[in-house]
Amino acid sequence: MERRDREPLVRKSSSSYRTFPESAARRLDKEYLRSLHNKRLYLAVFAAVLGNFSFGFALVYPSPVIPALEAHPSPALRLDQHTASWFGSVFTLGAAAGGLSTMLLNDCLGRKLSIMFSALPSALGYALLAGAQGLWMLLLGRVLTGYAGGVTSASIPVYISEISHPGVRGMLGACPQIMAVLGSLVLYALGKYLHGLVLDWRWLAVAGEVPVLAMVLLLCFMPNSPRFLLSQDKEEEALGSLCWLRGEDTDYGREYEQIKDSLRKQSRRVSCAELKDPFLYKPILIAGGMRFLQQLSGVTCILVYLQPIFKRTSVILKAEYDAALVGLVRLSAVAIAAVSMDKAGRKILLFVSAGVMLVSNLTMGLYIHFVPASHNGTVANTSLVGSATLPAEPTNYITLIPLLATMLFIMGYAMGWGPITWLLMSEILPLKARGVASGLCVVVSWLTAFTLTQFFLPVVNAFGLEVPFLFFAVISAGNILFTGCCVPETKGRSLEQIEAFFRTGRRSFLR
Repeated sequence: MERRDREPLVRKSSSSYRTFPESAARRLDKEYLRSLHNKRLYLAVFAAVLGNFSFGFALVYPSPVIPALEAHPSPALRLDQHTASWFGSVFTLGAAAGGLSTMLLNDCLGRKLSIMFSALPSALGYALLAGAQGLWMLLLGRVLTGYAGGVTSASIPVYISEISHPGVRGMLGACPQIMAVLGSLVLYALGKYLHGLVLDWRWLAVAGEVPVLAMVLLLCFMPNSPRFLLSQDKEEEALGSLCWLRGEDTDYGREYEQIKDSLRKQSRRVSCAELKDPFLYKPILIAGGMRFLQQLSGVTCILVYLQPIFKRTSVILKAEYDAALVGLVRLSAVAIAAVSMDKAGRKILLFVSAGVMLVSNLTMGLYIHFVPASHNGTVANTSLVGSATLPAEPTNYITLIPLLATMLFIMGYAMGWGPITWLLMSEILPLKARGVASGLCVVVSWLTAFTLTQFFLPVVNAFGLEVPFLFFAVISAGNILFTGCCVPETKGRSLEQIEAFFRTGRRSFLR
């Protein structure tokens, strides 16, 4: 291959070096745009993120279901404060187990097959929820859907980052979060539509089977990650996969050689001695730290107990309407992040996101603490679960504050610390450790979420609803510091350039 063919292809719009004659540069720009707009890439991403739709659906399943099960006529299915807490939190325990198993699945089965594997526990979990005859079936169903969510959480971002074109990796990297939000929104909408029907919560579980089956069927026709295939010495299959993803009339061979060259510089397995290398431990610590702080900001607690929180604070609309409204705000914010991530950059959105979460959590905590209970509907030491007896429609418009603060929090989270945390995890982790490290990050994330979700209700009942929100505000301030000190900007960089930055410490690779 000629020397010119070995030189990296750099976009003209990103302070590129003019290493080609102008006519050749124009030809390369056309090839770049053709590879950027290849529809097959977007089809593969869509097939994968259906798993996130199911994840988002399952995550907020308790929000409309807990009130229904609290009033269930059968003692075997009726939830009290203790069992409702487990019903809400055990999903995250299953997700942690899913992330743990993905440390092996990602490297043994590959990214695509790991995503497809998640359909089995997900379908079984929804079936148990739909046909539950006792509490154990409800909890096991939640564990299995959580396990599937943990597998997809660790596999889908890695798959998307490895098949994506650098020019749209930020936008496509936000798609898992968009689909998770859409899944939650559909759950809220179905919960409202089915409200009052016989066995409405069972039909919600039946509806959860649909995206799972669609995901498996579509992924059967999608290629595996070229980087994973090369790591398994399947060179012809990797080249064919990249050709399918970029288009036959593009210079996909250049990208193939860059990936292959990057893999040549790495050993196949991570040794204990290599873990002392900053090239490995720095990106793993950054990714793990972001997942830890993301969950400590309280998003899972708020989403799981959204309707009970709105009942407790007696916002001016009915709780189910408020939940759907928050879901719409969340979806809009993630869409904004998707289109701006490759233009504004990752770090600026993380700063804005953490700042918005700080303001909203502080507002919520101070409102609950200082506004009299007669105005905000809260009562000291009243259980958050079982709050259906509290007045649902207050007359004081000051009760709009918790709704607006929650909407602001969800908007801030969804435009930064929601999608970008997943994206950066898949971008900065080195290929040789990406499968194991992504699973480890998901374990950290969901163990943190389980701990918070499990202790959220006892803390609220013992100290009041304002205490968790003030804690979340402190964490949001920490997110700002962490972003400024630890997070690199990866906008417009290839995965090979990002690896070169951590290997050498030269920031020129990220400029």
